Amino acid sequence: MILYLNIAQIIVSLSLVALILLTAKGSWANSSLSGAPQTKRGPEKLVFNLTIILIVIFIALSIAQLYLFNA
Repeated sequence: MILYLNIAQIIVSLSLVALILLTAKGSWANSSLSGAPQTKRGPEKLVFNLTIILIVIFIALSIAQLYLFNA
C-alpha cells in the first residue's frame, strides 16, 4: 500500500511541476502585454484548475502516507 502511495505521489508531483511550468510560461506572455489581470479562458483555465486539483491530491497523499508510516 505504501509503495502505491509513493508511486502516486511521484506521478502527481511530476505532473504538478509540468503544469506549474505551463502556467508560468503562459502568465509571462500575458503580463507583458498589459498591466491589468486577465480572466482565464480555454486551455489556461483548464491548466489552472488541474493544478489546483493536483495540489489537493498531493496534500491528501502526503497526509495518507503520514498516517500509514506512523501506524
